[in-house]
Amino acid sequence: MLLEDACITRNVEGMLALFDAGGVLVAGPDGPLARGGAQIPRVAAAIWGQQPTYVASPRRVVQAGDIALTVGEGINVARRGTDGAWRFAIALLHLDRSESNDGWRKP
Repeated sequence: MLLEDACITRNVEGMLALFDAGGVLVAGPDGPLARGGAQIPRVAAAIWGQQPTYVASPRRVVQAGDIALTVGEGINVARRGTDGAWRFAIALLHLDRSESNDGWRKP
């Protein structure tokens, strides 16, 4: 939900705080990709220019130790740091599942 809040308020610093130093942000299957904190503001601006907002819609959360997988309109992988805070290692905000019968995009 913090990622949703950062997107709604267009808070780049808040978004950066949610990612590991080498975390990856992907706007969608064909959208821009950011690796690390220096690129995340660029991709965030592209996301905010293309759509009104990102709405978190987690349907399933699976945790194994200090790793968590969240599946919804996108897929996110988070890791708990030594400080106890969860940060995204990977955030794929939207999946395109409209192109196949099984709901997943074919390569």
